Amino acid sequence: MTEQNKPLAGKLALVTGASRGIGAATAIALAERGAHVVLTARTAKELEGVEETIFDAGGSATIAPLDLTETDAIARLAMAVAERWQALDVLVLNAAMLGSLAAVPAIDAKELAAVLTLNVSAQVALIQAFDPLLRRADAGKVIALTSSVGRKPRAYWGAYGASKAAMETLVAAYGDEVEEISRIRTAIVDPGATRTAMRARAYPGEDPASVKEPRVVAERIAALAVEGFAANHFERVG
Repeated sequence: MTEQNKPLAGKLALVTGASRGIGAATAIALAERGAHVVLTARTAKELEGVEETIFDAGGSATIAPLDLTETDAIARLAMAVAERWQALDVLVLNAAMLGSLAAVPAIDAKELAAVLTLNVSAQVALIQAFDPLLRRADAGKVIALTSSVGRKPRAYWGAYGASKAAMETLVAAYGDEVEEISRIRTAIVDPGATRTAMRARAYPGEDPASVKEPRVVAERIAALAVEGFAANHFERVG
């Protein structure tokens, strides 16, 4: 994109799970449109690779390695962002944990707790921590990634599906709460079958070339960030 065609210039975006897959592709797509992107994930080395890709294309980004299951880390990140920037324009809630696919009677309690901590509790903590900065934006946007199993239960996907259903409910509730008192809008995006490491774990026999690349989903998320959307928007990509 040319300098004259960067609709997110001067905007700040934060993308979780930005070290690879849909998160990395989304961060790159937002940066291409002019946003400064804060990249979060657990692995600093992979984040540095995404940051380098953004820099090489003329964009700007800041890496913030952290474990989202540590609530204090999220609060510290929000404080650091608030010290440097006035507002957060786009928050992309992408980071998630698949866990093991198992029949409900066989779900491991400890693993279920881990899935719910990242996929639900961490998302709430992110919204709580960044709500003040989202309110200061001209039109704050929260875009959360979900899965079809969060809306239509499927055998052996109970734990992951339950976490996504809970996440959707919480994000939508937040959207209802702020619709009339702020310019914040929330959206839930189901990426559909996409070529990611999580997808490969869930479908080990699938030909990766048979499903779309993360870039396809990222382009749609970036378009939502630019164009805006109605309150509690939902869509499936592909």
